[in-house]
Amino acid sequence: MKKFIQLILASSIAASTLTACDTKTATPHADEPQAINASINGKPVIYQVMTRLFGNTNPTNKPWGTIEENGVGKFGDFTPKALTEIRALGADYIWYTGALHHAVVRDYTEFGIANDDPDVVKGRAGSPYAIKDYYSVNPDLADDPSKRLEEFKALIERSHNAGLKVIIDIVPNHVARNYQSLDKPEGVRDFGADDDTSVAYARDNNFYYVPGEPFRVPVVEDGYQPLNGEAHDLIDGEFSEVPAKWTGNGSRAPQPQQGDWYETVKINFGVRPDGSHDFAELPADYAQKDYRAHAQFWADKDVPSSWKKFREITDYWLTFGVDGFRYDMSGMVPVEFWSYLNSGIKMQKPDTLLLAEIYEPEVYRDYIHLGKMDYLYDKVGTYDAIRAVMEGKAGTDPLVDIQQSLYGIEDHMLRFMENHDEQRIGSPEFAGSPRAGIPAMVVSATISGAPTLVYFGQELGEPGTGDAGFGKTSRTTIFDYWSVPTLRRWNNEGQFNSENLSEAEKSLRDFYRQLLNFSHQSPALTGEYLDLHRHNREYGENYGEQQYSFARWSGDDRLLVIANFADGERATTLSLPKELIEAWQLKPGKYTLTNQLQRGTSEMTVSNDLTGSVALDLSGLSGQILKVTL
Repeated sequence: MKKFIQLILASSIAASTLTACDTKTATPHADEPQAINASINGKPVIYQVMTRLFGNTNPTNKPWGTIEENGVGKFGDFTPKALTEIRALGADYIWYTGALHHAVVRDYTEFGIANDDPDVVKGRAGSPYAIKDYYSVNPDLADDPSKRLEEFKALIERSHNAGLKVIIDIVPNHVARNYQSLDKPEGVRDFGADDDTSVAYARDNNFYYVPGEPFRVPVVEDGYQPLNGEAHDLIDGEFSEVPAKWTGNGSRAPQPQQGDWYETVKINFGVRPDGSHDFAELPADYAQKDYRAHAQFWADKDVPSSWKKFREITDYWLTFGVDGFRYDMSGMVPVEFWSYLNSGIKMQKPDTLLLAEIYEPEVYRDYIHLGKMDYLYDKVGTYDAIRAVMEGKAGTDPLVDIQQSLYGIEDHMLRFMENHDEQRIGSPEFAGSPRAGIPAMVVSATISGAPTLVYFGQELGEPGTGDAGFGKTSRTTIFDYWSVPTLRRWNNEGQFNSENLSEAEKSLRDFYRQLLNFSHQSPALTGEYLDLHRHNREYGENYGEQQYSFARWSGDDRLLVIANFADGERATTLSLPKELIEAWQLKPGKYTLTNQLQRGTSEMTVSNDLTGSVALDLSGLSGQILKVTL
């Protein structure tokens, strides 16, 4: 784990007791477990793609449109050329969102697949997080639905041939109300197949029940109608489920509300309705132990049925060829389950990437050290703070404390500025311009040794406009048949080039290409970190709350990073404290700094007192990564 240095400077109140050179090492968690499940692949870049949308070049985009009207992307659209270009952008992993078979309003009965009821499906194309069959893939995505698994297998092989590892979603907290696996291996039982439905809870039930009560679809709110009121044989305001199951977000009512995750049912992991646990507790000292010790701990334990089912699912997909899992809503599932599942995965394939969507900072360390996660979402923290700066709601000062709060786990925190849940940077509801993402991404991609995630189209400035039906403007829909305008232009009839892109789109994509490739190749970005922001808020010239800066280094690879979140140009002189000059072992004199993202150099001056300075002209909405040349 890298050393994290936090510069603490004298405030105006304490100026009489602290000198300008006072520092202290940030050790809020001095007993942090070391190198138990540290970063497994250096500093990888993950390219998330909504599989259904990527290759769709149909421009119709009719709200609530059918496949026939709006088209749909296919596994085959990820050609060797497309994948090579994604790899060249800087990606190490590709996350195929929506690949697994989820509920969808389309007739596939000729392939033995039961129709899904629109009363319990969100959108027409369905939510990727309402999994209907964990052992199959979405038939929409196959040229021949009867060979959908073979087509996905071929896609994995093409991805690997292009140098990309493959991530898919696993959604342990809930499944589709109409869950039924047609492709499960021999001996595997469906979720709920062996449940005792006469009781609300039993440890080895896969679901929770409301005995004696049938499920009732939510009362319509805000004028919502399935399929926007279109006639359909199954739309009748009813869905047969007796007894009712608890809904995915935990609602225990037989009739959930419109805002509940009514299209899903919650999985029982051995957590009783009163919140107590019906499984062995993991001793606290296992935070200090590696995945082998965790696997040994569970080897002789009797665990709930749902735990075993998810072990079967992940074993299946690892054997199939996937390289990592993104776990949906991980914080809603007990950490002991993650210890059991992830240690088993690591025993089977140690380099599997394990990424958790989680939003509760108070349990981050538990999910890393006890749950054996490789990476967690850094949404509540870095993303939220940077977004506030981009929207003009806050300055950059809070970022310093946020990074200090993550000391010891900072390399486990996935950094991103877009994903399928968040609004597009270029949307009016967010920053209104994709260029506002440039300083944000420079900071996000270089502030730690953690992975960086980019959402498809982000590199082109996709604004996510258009009312797709269930999915609304500002976020690219995950619920509807739709196409993405910037992706259509980049696709260019399968050539995947810049010919049809605007100059602004070309420039933005080139920025992402340079940043992402640099971020996973620079030794400094998995090395040491020193905050320069607080120091420069007091000692820098023309440096304010819309700038942010820090230093990164490893051996002779030494970097200064500075971002300007302001719209306008800014001439500033960055002040470098003695602590940094000494850490870099620099002598008085002048040094050349080479900009790693664009052409140009700057000059760093080290004075006899071993402090330094760099005069910089910062463009509006920009970031610079400056490498010291000795």
